[in-house]
Amino acid sequence: MARKIDSAHLIEAFLDMMGAERGAGANTLAAYRRDLLDFAGHLSLKGADPAKAGRDEVRAFLTGLSSSGLAASTQARKLSALRQFYGFLYAEGHRNDDPTQTIEAPRATRPLPKILSAADLDSMLAAAAQDRTPEGLRLSLVVEMLYGGGLRVSELAGLKLAAVKTKESFIRVTGKGNKERLSPLSPAARTALDAYLAVRAEFVPRHDQNNRYLFASRSAEGFLTRRRFHQLLKALALKAGIDPAKVSPHVLRHAFATHLVEGGADLRSVQTLLGHADIATTQIYTHVARDHLSRVMTSAHPLGKAKPVKNGS
Repeated sequence: MARKIDSAHLIEAFLDMMGAERGAGANTLAAYRRDLLDFAGHLSLKGADPAKAGRDEVRAFLTGLSSSGLAASTQARKLSALRQFYGFLYAEGHRNDDPTQTIEAPRATRPLPKILSAADLDSMLAAAAQDRTPEGLRLSLVVEMLYGGGLRVSELAGLKLAAVKTKESFIRVTGKGNKERLSPLSPAARTALDAYLAVRAEFVPRHDQNNRYLFASRSAEGFLTRRRFHQLLKALALKAGIDPAKVSPHVLRHAFATHLVEGGADLRSVQTLLGHADIATTQIYTHVARDHLSRVMTSAHPLGKAKPVKNGS
């Protein structure tokens, strides 16, 4: 028999479990909290309780999301959060059923990631290299590590100074779910790193001389924020003559993976370098690379061009 429950406390208990037992990161937990509170807010308008909701209430919530024009991928993510939550309630004996069990997730066509060409990246690196100020040296390193190592911007932002105090060609990065992996540090990135470390003190706040982050700053977190990384890269794109709308930290990560696949790297290696838990996530880059090669074939090979049809043939 189901025990008496309090939804607000159960949501927090669920989030605690996801963090402690399944290693969910801060961003993942924040997304779960938003999705569950969104559902709770929807039900509160009807005087209903999320912990006691049935299949009809869940379906009505998803129907409302679809009617509002929310992307199928976002709807599927919210349903996934509800599945996890109700699975937790069932496992803990708070419910005798799972109202999401027979509900199908909306099908979403996964868009191909935006990428930059190697020429675009060369232009950005050249533009950054022209600035020998501490800010310019820092920006050169940012581009080298995002594109040369395939790091997520959150991983780069939170990178500790101790992690780069190595003479090896790899650095240790803590990714999603606190999982650690090795990220390559190319000779060019090593050169950029050494140049930046020589001026890093310029960015260390006076009140925080023991700052432990590679990209120290005066922000509340003690390091450059993700938003600031976005701003710096867009400004660099403009300087390099590239549309800033095409550029973001994640686009550089996509370029890293796509250019590896185009160069013949095997998917398992790319999966490891990106820190993907599931190789299905990495397989998207085979489609990007294939599309690129098809365009090259069409534009460059004599047999790739359509031949005009002759009259009377």
